[in-house]
Amino acid sequence: MAELTTVARPYAKAAFEFARDAGKLADWSAMLGLAAGIASDAEFALYLARPTLTSEQQAEAFSKVVGDKLDGEGRNFISNLIAHKRIDALPAIAELYEAFRAELEQSADVQVTSAFELDAAQRLSLSALLGKKLGRKIAIDEVTVDRSLIGGVVIRSGDLVIDASVRGKLGKLSATLNS
Repeated sequence: MAELTTVARPYAKAAFEFARDAGKLADWSAMLGLAAGIASDAEFALYLARPTLTSEQQAEAFSKVVGDKLDGEGRNFISNLIAHKRIDALPAIAELYEAFRAELEQSADVQVTSAFELDAAQRLSLSALLGKKLGRKIAIDEVTVDRSLIGGVVIRSGDLVIDASVRGKLGKLSATLNS
């Protein structure tokens, strides 16, 4: 994965800088997300990997699948990836692009695992509290329920994990007592 990220980073940075300068950050997020989804499709990837297809034919096939969802610059970007045999890096490019965008916009998407279902007021309160703590605009992406937490929540944002669950606290207490 580290190698794929290394390959993807310059492309993601170029796409991000272009979109930022053009004022099209949201458009490029949508385009890259769609294109990454298509590139991740196993059957389509096998189709594109056929040795009988030229780069132009691969780009044309990709264009047919996305239809009018990509603008001219987006199509050029995808054609460039295909020409340089980097289309398999597209999901990583989209992920890095979103990270660059989140950094610029001082925002973060978080995933919450809770012992119980969270209502709208609790989500809002949690979002505001996390926003203060992290100094960012917080969007709660996904909430899952895991009864084994006993109580509390586990929050994930990128590689940051905040374990405020009863299960996590009991685990820490047990480790402390056993050491």
